Amino acid sequence: MSDTLTAATSGVILTENAAQRVQALIQMEGRPGLMLRLGVSGGGCSGFQYVITLDDSVGDEDMVEEQHGVRLVVDQTSVPFLNGTQVDFVEDLMGASFQFSNPNASSTCGCGSSFSV
Repeated sequence: MSDTLTAATSGVILTENAAQRVQALIQMEGRPGLMLRLGVSGGGCSGFQYVITLDDSVGDEDMVEEQHGVRLVVDQTSVPFLNGTQVDFVEDLMGASFQFSNPNASSTCGCGSSFSV
């Protein structure tokens, strides 16, 4: 599945770096059926916060797609907040983390894990 097609489904674009990190985490867990679940919840310093977990279940309201060999699950409530969001994994001298580039966010907190619209 291409990023263009996938982005049209959930609106989330997973980079190859992020997918490789997720695959490594799934391998460390020893549970090959795990998927990356991405969502948004109320809270954080800016009003909303990103929720990123490994999960093995899919609900009725979830959208599932595959990007770079990773199954991505996004609940339908989170889709409008995540539309166009790119998820990357970055390693530098300060550490390693998943980073979100969300065009819907009017502001983000300093840690990058919460945002407002």
